[in-house]
Amino acid sequence: MLINYRQASQFASPKVESIATSSPPNPRLIVGITGASGVVYGVRLLEILRTTPIETHLILSDSARLAINYETNLKPKAIEALATEVHAFRDVAACVSSGSFATLGMVIAPCSMRTLAEIATGVTASLLTRAADVVLKERRRLVLLTREAPLNLVHLRNMTTVTEMGGIIFPPVPAFYSRPESIDEMVDYTVRRVLDLFAVDPSIAPIPRWGEQIGR
Repeated sequence: MLINYRQASQFASPKVESIATSSPPNPRLIVGITGASGVVYGVRLLEILRTTPIETHLILSDSARLAINYETNLKPKAIEALATEVHAFRDVAACVSSGSFATLGMVIAPCSMRTLAEIATGVTASLLTRAADVVLKERRRLVLLTREAPLNLVHLRNMTTVTEMGGIIFPPVPAFYSRPESIDEMVDYTVRRVLDLFAVDPSIAPIPRWGEQIGR
């Protein structure tokens, strides 16, 4: 059935206005965890973000679920409970797969070399790499805590490619000038430095900073 112009405008105007004025109540951040060693970084990131207004959208890879069992005493369900929303690894129709879903960006902690390679080549074989691809195309911030050593030439070239695309390669290398006394302190330092890249300054887990508490 055809709708005349006057009838059509009655339906169209509210919709256009809604799109123009709508905005998420809280900023959103996508968090990915892969099967590389170091899932503690992703877990701690979620824990700290729970103390902020930021809405977290978590994607666990299949390998991440295995790494969680190997490296922690937690179950994947306990880690999922830390996030605002959890998306299935294969659900490429999830909200984070679209650029129209506004986010601050994405952190993959840790990021495996396979995930890095998919992002570098544009092969979006899962929601995890699709979401990363969307973040790059929308010119939002993508931070990858790449975890591998030693690095071969393919790894290095993929890191260069992602950097040229606008991503940030952030290997979780501990800083020792703060004289950390535990692994927890080293993890917190790295996670807080990642959050600095998103201008997020939570009240918990403060870190000593060069030129302030250190090196004066």
